Amino acid sequence: MLSVLRDKSYRRLFSAQVVALTGTGLLTVALGLLSFDLAGSNAGAVMGTALTIKMLAYVGFAPVINALVARLPKKPVLIAADLVRAAMALCLPFITETWQIYVVIFLLQSASATFTPAFQSLIPTVLKNERDYTQALSLSRLAYDMEALVSPAAAAMLLTVVSYNNLFLGTVFGFLFSAGVVAITALPQTATGAGTAGSLRHRTTLGVRIFWSNRRLRSLLALNVVVAAPTALVLVNSVVYVREVLHRPETDLALALVCFGIGSMIVAISVPRVLERFGDRAVMLTGAALIPAALAGATAVIILAAPESGWWWLLGLWLLLGAGNSTILTPSSRLLRDASTDQTQPYVFTAQFSLSHACYIVAYPLAGWLGAAAGLGWAAAALTILAILGSAGAFLSWPRHAPAGAGQPDMKEPSVEQPTAQPVP
Repeated sequence: MLSVLRDKSYRRLFSAQVVALTGTGLLTVALGLLSFDLAGSNAGAVMGTALTIKMLAYVGFAPVINALVARLPKKPVLIAADLVRAAMALCLPFITETWQIYVVIFLLQSASATFTPAFQSLIPTVLKNERDYTQALSLSRLAYDMEALVSPAAAAMLLTVVSYNNLFLGTVFGFLFSAGVVAITALPQTATGAGTAGSLRHRTTLGVRIFWSNRRLRSLLALNVVVAAPTALVLVNSVVYVREVLHRPETDLALALVCFGIGSMIVAISVPRVLERFGDRAVMLTGAALIPAALAGATAVIILAAPESGWWWLLGLWLLLGAGNSTILTPSSRLLRDASTDQTQPYVFTAQFSLSHACYIVAYPLAGWLGAAAGLGWAAAALTILAILGSAGAFLSWPRHAPAGAGQPDMKEPSVEQPTAQPVP
């Protein structure tokens, strides 16, 4: 897997991703503790609202901004987005009211909605070989797991000597480092001005229309729902369950997130070999079956388990939920690459970014608001039902037997004049 790091451009981009995501992991822990300081037992509702605002920025902002910047060189776009993110993170230690959290999170995540799809669509242009690209996806999944593993562990150690507000400075450093590395990285010519013809409306909706014309991508839409359910439970309600129900120290919140990350990393490391043997459908639908079962177990533990045993059950179930998420998320970009061309890749990746995060607009309020109003058990049960519905949709949508040339998209890019997708000749 590490052989792909021989590519100098990808090695630099990967290092930028790792450091930025480590900073983001510190942000996740610190934001949960800040919410608990400001709202106490209602911290879940505050986190749920903040993360819902994050999703609204992703869903509403990403397609429009991508259509506006698609024809611009990627390097200055990525650098500018990182600088905005760093400036917003620098504001977080000075927050004293919950509404200020919401404003800063919206601005920070709007910049992330610019950065992330552009960054993800850049990787296939840097790594053309399929094996290299699959290995890069596993490494990228491992980088995302830094947010749920290394950074919470680092946060746990730092919290023994500094207050949680100082963790936000690590986030600032991560974004500034990312901007610096992108600035010194040579990007392929095809990645610095790729675009497609048509009006702003056509370009804004292009990715979604390509998604809807492809059966495997329609299944990916349902899988996005499956992934959103455990993510919402872990990120929104862990702090309330660990601190309010189990009465455990702040460092144990980080340990719970570490277990979620370990499960994801175990799968990410093994995915390249497993995909070669079983293919995308078998691997991703396995995750779709595992997640609802693990969520049902989490619901039972939250409702029935005593505090002494509940902590150990929590760690084991968070491990399984992380593994299930990674089984779906790691191969997902292979489907996006196969369903797009060099010109439409930014739009397809942006559509996945926007549509996948739209699922959290449902999942985060269920986890936060329902948990605050009716209890964590009801929130976990609702998220379990959501995951079951998504899993059923994924199994029904994905064709069991792919046609010849399954690596190619079912439909090509819709033309400017004709809004619906046309069959491949």
